[in-house]
Amino acid sequence: MKANPIIQLRLLILCLFLPALQMLYAAEKMNVLFIAVDDMNNHLGCYGDPLVKSPNIDKLAARGVRFDRAYCQFPLCSPSRTSLMTGLRPDTTEVFDLRKHFRSVIPDVVTLPQHFQKSGYYAARVGKIYHYGNPGDIGTDGLDDLPSWNHRVNPSGRDKVEESKIINYTPKRGLGSSLSVLAAEGTDEEQTDGMVATEVIKLMEANKDKPFFLAAGFYRPHCPYVAPKKYFDLYPLEKIQMPPISESEFRDVPEVALASTKPRPWMGVTEEEARKSKQAYFAAISFVDAQVGRLLDALDRLKLTDKTVIVFWSDHGYHIGEHGLWKKQSNFEESARMPMIIAGPGVKPAPKGCQRTVELLDLYPTLADLCGLPKPDKAQGISLRPLLQNASAKWDHPAYTQVQRGSISGHSVRTERWRYTEWDNGKEGAQLYDHQLDPLELNNLIKDPQHASVVKEMKALVLKNWPADSYSNQKSGNGGKKKKKEA
Repeated sequence: MKANPIIQLRLLILCLFLPALQMLYAAEKMNVLFIAVDDMNNHLGCYGDPLVKSPNIDKLAARGVRFDRAYCQFPLCSPSRTSLMTGLRPDTTEVFDLRKHFRSVIPDVVTLPQHFQKSGYYAARVGKIYHYGNPGDIGTDGLDDLPSWNHRVNPSGRDKVEESKIINYTPKRGLGSSLSVLAAEGTDEEQTDGMVATEVIKLMEANKDKPFFLAAGFYRPHCPYVAPKKYFDLYPLEKIQMPPISESEFRDVPEVALASTKPRPWMGVTEEEARKSKQAYFAAISFVDAQVGRLLDALDRLKLTDKTVIVFWSDHGYHIGEHGLWKKQSNFEESARMPMIIAGPGVKPAPKGCQRTVELLDLYPTLADLCGLPKPDKAQGISLRPLLQNASAKWDHPAYTQVQRGSISGHSVRTERWRYTEWDNGKEGAQLYDHQLDPLELNNLIKDPQHASVVKEMKALVLKNWPADSYSNQKSGNGGKKKKKEA
């Protein structure tokens, strides 16, 4: 049978132009640069801190949307990161500690980078995105999720080799959960986070002609607070002050709310040791900021900035002495709130930031929306795209944060004005703070009869997210939810 010459010609044209069409399709896809930092609070220049030097993060905020009221779902590394990466709340993932892997509960869940892989993206991570096996572990896979990535890199730098030089002010605790400092010798690139930036840049260069989802997982300012000495020099010790503490602020505050780090002051460190720890924490922030700057410069050099959505986030906030607390695992503002910035195509810069309450949980549906991917199945967050196009857009979504104290759950809800927290369904006490008048959460209004209607309204929001019958299983350590087999 003689071939039809018209069909042959069409096939030839298709063969000749298919590669070009594929390249054009790839070019239309937006890249994602997913920048994670560990244990970073909102002490940044762009968030109004006059002391901390963060010029590169500030520059990113200026060209995107800085979320001033962004909150984690659980102020501990693995539960928070698991929630963000699966798009599911901790009561669904059942991850409340640093040991459990979410796939033991929801084995078929499609994670954020997997969702991008399914749409033809190259997905890779360098450093810490999911949690590792033990706090502070570097150079291991730990609780990583292998199906999430096409490629993984686990750097381990001079800061790990020279751990014996670290000064630990709380020697009874390991370096991964201590107040410990080191003004390191050597260059940025020799440190683990410097290596993270270097490796991410290599991946940008190698994959600049294809759509990518690249995750840069920085380890600092997580303790031990290690940074090259030049970053310590930015913060003369005489300028470092600890927040004043008055016993009056603890009046009517449930003891369980203060149980994340006991006793006060934390672990018996002296005021000078606390100031040195805070100095080192700030130095670590500035060190990470410099590495973020290297990534942004690389995007510009490779002419990828205009086709890359950039997300900057921390897994939770961090106490540095407020309420006599250090670190995280509290439902106070400093622990639940963290920096979050989104910039790039589809984002209208908001010089004054966004004042709406948002959650880390929202990043998964937001990135899918911005990049034109299908809406993720069963994701429990909300796309922030309306706020990325108008930071003052109408928004009526509170933010929820929870912690676990053995069998006791602490559930907190944050609106633009109020924070309300209750412990064990109120049986172990509750807290109400007016952020319009009391941004430091020093005056618990829970027993003030003038605020009874606010308490009722906020309790209704808690019950909406955590129904009363969800407490029936809390003594099992499942955070008050019955075990779920699928997401």
